[in-house]
Amino acid sequence: MSIFTNFLTTLILATGLVLFVVFAIQNVIPTSLTFLLFESIQLPISVLLTFCFVFGLLLGAFLPLFWKRSPKRRSRLDDFEDEFDFE
Repeated sequence: MSIFTNFLTTLILATGLVLFVVFAIQNVIPTSLTFLLFESIQLPISVLLTFCFVFGLLLGAFLPLFWKRSPKRRSRLDDFEDEFDFE
């Protein structure tokens, strides 16, 4: 089972990489993003999307490290069991 899982993971990652390379090759014309009065430097769309993707990965990786949750927080299953406790 682990061989199939590894193969499937590799296949999905390789497909994503090929799609990104094809997208990058087809979008080499420089463009700039404009938001209100701010305008970015001119970069290809693929570079801008890569920056956004990497920023999202880093944010998703490091945000849970700084997220403070209560260790005594009850789970939804506990709430569900208490709701139908008729004793």
